[in-house]
Amino acid sequence: MTADSSFGEPHDILRVATYNIHKGVQGVGPTRRLEIHNLALAIETLDADIVCLQEVRQGNRKEASYFTGWPEQPQAEFLAPEGYEAVYRSNAVTKHGEHGNALLSRWPVIECRHEDMSDHRFEQRGLLHAKLLVAGVTLHAIVVHFGLIPSSRVRQTARLKAYIAREIPLDEPVVVAGDFNDWGTRVRRLLRVDSLHAFEGPRTLTYPSRYPVAQLDHIYARGLRPLSLAAPRGRVWSRMSDHLPLIAEFNLPQ
Repeated sequence: MTADSSFGEPHDILRVATYNIHKGVQGVGPTRRLEIHNLALAIETLDADIVCLQEVRQGNRKEASYFTGWPEQPQAEFLAPEGYEAVYRSNAVTKHGEHGNALLSRWPVIECRHEDMSDHRFEQRGLLHAKLLVAGVTLHAIVVHFGLIPSSRVRQTARLKAYIAREIPLDEPVVVAGDFNDWGTRVRRLLRVDSLHAFEGPRTLTYPSRYPVAQLDHIYARGLRPLSLAAPRGRVWSRMSDHLPLIAEFNLPQ
């Protein structure tokens, strides 16, 4: 990307992906299988500048002792393609470990923050905010994982909007990506009020990965022009997580 190029050139395009990786494990009970190695290969093929991940394990002693081949590195670092910077923040601490959101960036990370977004004691949720330097432009990337209860999602949307208003200058572009757990359009409508827009077009179904019927994963932006939205399909993708990844492309401001 070059600072003096015009909009619309391929090197002015920012490619963003979001993916709920289901903690790197699929299935239940004795039939569950480790997918973290396949996920690492899959994330590399996405060729995204920014990869926003949910349900990422920092560590889990029980699973590490169960699976042969459990990575020694935390999952965010293990999944980062060569040359990418990985940042992680925990949302939930459990008996055997912890998990949360992560961001993998092809561009330098200047700063990283975390905000608790939990709405009640049964669901631990969080917001990961990374400030990046993308081709000389300061860009903010926020990774979220909203709750399962509709009223929780409404309150979490309000808290997300308040956080952006408080922490991000109006003249700096921002991308918000993650698993919003929203089966309808309520969150989209609430975010649009604050000029957070997604690519306009038919829904890009991401859940469940085997037979997608809903788009629970979304990528919104302010200060960037949406160009496209897609989700890979097929047997390989349906096996790695209960979600499909979502990939969006945007024009970068110059």
